[in-house]
Amino acid sequence: MAKMTVNVEVCKGCGMCVPACPKKIIALSTDKLNSRGFYPAEVVEPEKCIGCAMCALMCPDCAITVER
Repeated sequence: MAKMTVNVEVCKGCGMCVPACPKKIIALSTDKLNSRGFYPAEVVEPEKCIGCAMCALMCPDCAITVER
């Protein structure tokens, strides 16, 4: 099973990963801020992740890792 994780302290909440996900399972947090004051990306349905790593490829800050 694939697993996508976001380093919330590195994520600046740009949202580039959200439209890149073919399964549409990534969203920006609406209630959690990181220490820099940004709303980081999060996986809303982790069981649907297919491990394609499109989100990680789009991330300009390399805040996303994908394990297969």
